[in-house]
Amino acid sequence: MNPLGRMRAEPGGQALGAGLPGPLHAVPAPARSPLQRALYFLLACASLCLAVAGAFLPGLPSTEFVLLASWAAARSSPRLHHWLHAHPWFGPLLRNWRQGRRVSRAAKISATVSMTVCLGLLIHAGPPAWVAWPAAACMAGVLAWLWRRPEPDASRPA
Repeated sequence: MNPLGRMRAEPGGQALGAGLPGPLHAVPAPARSPLQRALYFLLACASLCLAVAGAFLPGLPSTEFVLLASWAAARSSPRLHHWLHAHPWFGPLLRNWRQGRRVSRAAKISATVSMTVCLGLLIHAGPPAWVAWPAAACMAGVLAWLWRRPEPDASRPA
Protein backbone atom coordinates (compact mmCIF):
# COMPACT_ATOMS: atom_id res chain seq x y z
CA MET A 1 0.00 0.00 0.00
CA ASN A 2 1.27 3.42 -0.98
CA PRO A 3 0.86 6.32 1.50
CA LEU A 4 -0.78 8.29 -1.32
CA GLY A 5 -3.38 5.62 -2.06
CA ARG A 6 -4.09 2.03 -2.92
CA MET A 7 -2.44 0.51 -5.97
CA ARG A 8 -4.00 -2.39 -7.77
CA ALA A 9 -2.15 -5.27 -9.36
CA GLU A 10 -3.54 -7.63 -11.95
CA PRO A 11 -3.41 -11.39 -11.41
CA GLY A 12 0.15 -12.55 -11.93
CA GLY A 13 1.58 -9.59 -10.04
CA GLN A 14 1.65 -7.22 -13.01
CA ALA A 15 0.61 -3.65 -12.24
CA LEU A 16 -2.62 -2.55 -13.81
CA GLY A 17 -1.76 -0.42 -16.80
CA ALA A 18 1.25 -2.50 -17.78
CA GLY A 19 -0.30 -3.10 -21.19
CA LEU A 20 -0.45 0.61 -21.85
CA PRO A 21 1.97 2.11 -24.32
CA GLY A 22 4.87 3.94 -22.72
CA PRO A 23 6.64 3.22 -19.45
CA LEU A 24 4.92 1.23 -16.74
CA HIS A 25 3.04 3.34 -14.28
CA ALA A 26 1.01 2.43 -11.25
CA VAL A 27 -2.70 3.04 -11.59
CA PRO A 28 -4.70 3.77 -8.45
CA ALA A 29 -7.23 1.09 -7.62
CA PRO A 30 -10.84 2.04 -8.27
CA ALA A 31 -12.76 3.42 -5.33
CA ARG A 32 -14.26 0.73 -3.11
CA SER A 33 -17.68 2.29 -2.76
CA PRO A 34 -20.04 1.76 -5.72
CA LEU A 35 -21.35 5.30 -5.25
CA GLN A 36 -17.82 6.75 -5.40
CA ARG A 37 -17.02 4.70 -8.52
CA ALA A 38 -20.22 5.92 -10.16
CA LEU A 39 -19.45 9.56 -9.33
CA TYR A 40 -15.86 9.24 -10.60
CA PHE A 41 -17.18 7.57 -13.77
CA LEU A 42 -19.67 10.41 -14.34
CA LEU A 43 -16.87 12.93 -13.83
CA ALA A 44 -14.68 11.05 -16.32
CA CYS A 45 -17.46 10.96 -18.93
CA ALA A 46 -18.40 14.61 -18.43
CA SER A 47 -14.73 15.65 -18.64
CA LEU A 48 -14.28 13.66 -21.81
CA CYS A 49 -17.35 15.30 -23.39
CA LEU A 50 -16.02 18.75 -22.42
CA ALA A 51 -12.60 17.86 -23.86
CA VAL A 52 -14.16 16.97 -27.20
CA ALA A 53 -16.24 20.16 -27.15
CA GLY A 54 -13.10 22.12 -26.26
CA ALA A 55 -11.49 20.97 -29.49
CA PHE A 56 -14.11 22.96 -31.39
CA LEU A 57 -15.07 25.84 -29.09
CA PRO A 58 -12.64 28.70 -28.54
CA GLY A 59 -11.98 29.41 -24.89
CA LEU A 60 -12.91 25.93 -23.67
CA PRO A 61 -9.77 23.92 -22.87
CA SER A 62 -9.49 20.31 -23.94
CA THR A 63 -6.13 19.16 -22.55
CA GLU A 64 -7.10 19.80 -18.94
CA PHE A 65 -10.37 17.90 -19.37
CA VAL A 66 -8.57 14.90 -20.90
CA LEU A 67 -6.20 14.83 -17.92
CA LEU A 68 -9.15 15.08 -15.52
CA ALA A 69 -10.98 12.30 -17.39
CA SER A 70 -7.93 10.03 -17.07
CA TRP A 71 -7.61 10.77 -13.36
CA ALA A 72 -11.29 10.06 -12.70
CA ALA A 73 -11.31 6.97 -14.94
CA ALA A 74 -8.38 5.50 -12.98
CA ARG A 75 -10.56 5.70 -9.87
CA SER A 76 -13.74 4.37 -11.46
CA SER A 77 -13.10 2.18 -14.49
CA PRO A 78 -9.76 0.57 -15.36
CA ARG A 79 -11.28 -0.28 -18.75
CA LEU A 80 -12.05 3.39 -19.55
CA HIS A 81 -8.64 4.43 -18.22
CA HIS A 82 -6.89 1.93 -20.51
CA TRP A 83 -9.06 3.02 -23.47
CA LEU A 84 -8.09 6.68 -22.94
CA HIS A 85 -4.37 5.86 -22.80
CA ALA A 86 -4.56 3.62 -25.88
CA HIS A 87 -6.71 6.06 -27.88
CA PRO A 88 -5.02 7.56 -30.97
CA TRP A 89 -6.01 11.15 -30.05
CA PHE A 90 -5.93 11.13 -26.24
CA GLY A 91 -3.15 8.57 -25.72
CA PRO A 92 -0.19 10.67 -26.93
CA LEU A 93 -1.28 13.63 -24.79
CA LEU A 94 -1.61 11.43 -21.69
CA ARG A 95 1.70 9.65 -22.34
CA ASN A 96 3.51 12.98 -22.79
CA TRP A 97 2.05 14.24 -19.53
CA ARG A 98 2.97 11.02 -17.71
CA GLN A 99 6.54 11.19 -19.08
CA GLY A 100 7.59 14.42 -17.42
CA ARG A 101 4.52 16.66 -17.72
CA ARG A 102 5.37 17.44 -21.33
CA VAL A 103 3.09 19.33 -23.73
CA SER A 104 3.50 19.16 -27.49
CA ARG A 105 4.23 22.25 -29.56
CA ALA A 106 0.99 21.70 -31.51
CA ALA A 107 -1.03 21.75 -28.26
CA LYS A 108 0.72 24.94 -27.16
CA ILE A 109 0.00 26.65 -30.47
CA SER A 110 -3.61 25.46 -30.43
CA ALA A 111 -4.12 26.80 -26.91
CA THR A 112 -2.52 30.12 -27.84
CA VAL A 113 -4.72 30.55 -30.92
CA SER A 114 -7.83 29.50 -29.00
CA MET A 115 -7.19 31.92 -26.14
CA THR A 116 -6.34 34.75 -28.53
CA VAL A 117 -9.61 34.23 -30.42
CA CYS A 118 -11.50 34.03 -27.13
CA LEU A 119 -9.90 37.25 -25.88
CA GLY A 120 -10.69 38.96 -29.19
CA LEU A 121 -14.35 37.91 -28.91
CA LEU A 122 -14.41 39.07 -25.30
CA ILE A 123 -13.02 42.50 -26.16
CA HIS A 124 -15.39 42.78 -29.14
CA ALA A 125 -18.35 42.04 -26.83
CA GLY A 126 -17.33 45.08 -24.74
CA PRO A 127 -17.67 43.83 -21.16
CA PRO A 128 -16.71 46.07 -18.24
CA ALA A 129 -12.99 46.41 -17.60
CA TRP A 130 -13.32 44.49 -14.31
CA VAL A 131 -14.34 41.46 -16.40
CA ALA A 132 -11.97 41.82 -19.37
CA TRP A 133 -8.73 42.53 -17.50
CA PRO A 134 -8.86 39.56 -15.09
CA ALA A 135 -9.82 37.25 -17.97
CA ALA A 136 -6.90 38.52 -20.06
CA ALA A 137 -4.52 38.20 -17.11
CA CYS A 138 -5.70 34.64 -16.42
CA MET A 139 -5.20 33.65 -20.07
CA ALA A 140 -1.75 35.25 -20.12
CA GLY A 141 -0.79 33.39 -16.93
CA VAL A 142 -1.97 30.05 -18.32
CA LEU A 143 -0.11 30.62 -21.59
CA ALA A 144 3.08 31.62 -19.74
CA TRP A 145 2.85 28.41 -17.67
CA LEU A 146 2.02 26.33 -20.75
CA TRP A 147 4.92 27.61 -22.86
CA ARG A 148 7.32 26.87 -19.98
CA ARG A 149 6.34 23.18 -20.03
CA PRO A 150 8.91 20.93 -21.70
CA GLU A 151 8.09 19.48 -25.11
CA PRO A 152 8.31 15.77 -25.90
CA ASP A 153 11.56 14.55 -27.45
CA ALA A 154 11.22 14.29 -31.20
CA SER A 155 13.31 11.11 -31.16
CA ARG A 156 10.99 9.35 -28.69
CA PRO A 157 7.54 8.31 -29.85
CA ALA A 158 4.70 9.69 -27.72
